[in-house]
Amino acid sequence: MGIALIAILLLSYISPSDTSVKGYLWLALAILVFLLWGVQAYFMKKANQTMQAESIFFYMMLTGLSLVPVAIGMTDFSQPVNWEFNGPWLAGGIQLLNAIGALTLVYAIRYGKAIIVVPVTAMAPVITIVISLIFYGKIPDPVVITGLCLAVIAIYLMAE
Repeated sequence: MGIALIAILLLSYISPSDTSVKGYLWLALAILVFLLWGVQAYFMKKANQTMQAESIFFYMMLTGLSLVPVAIGMTDFSQPVNWEFNGPWLAGGIQLLNAIGALTLVYAIRYGKAIIVVPVTAMAPVITIVISLIFYGKIPDPVVITGLCLAVIAIYLMAE
């Protein structure tokens, strides 16, 4: 876990030329997500011992929907809302993929070992970073590359 936290810090390196990032609240939130996903996996494994995977997914969906008022409250309706395909429709498609991923995660944890399943699923953000770097044709700073390598090592070590 220590290597993973170091990887997070290195991946969050902001080059001096990048002026689009301000403050460090986002880093604290990213670390919070890291910790909460670990807690979620623990409780998901525990829940799989007493209830069906479908029920776990249903309750995950229900709690997700209960956060809709929070999302609406965070929306700035004074700004124009994009109702085109690349707005809510694309977001809905992304959420559908997320829901399929969550359902398969519940099943994977039910039938596999959480100590292997969770780190393997943690590889998704690293793959996303690599794909986006290729897509945008950017080569990150050596600090970020070191963070990517440490993240892969941490995931491998956690899965062992």
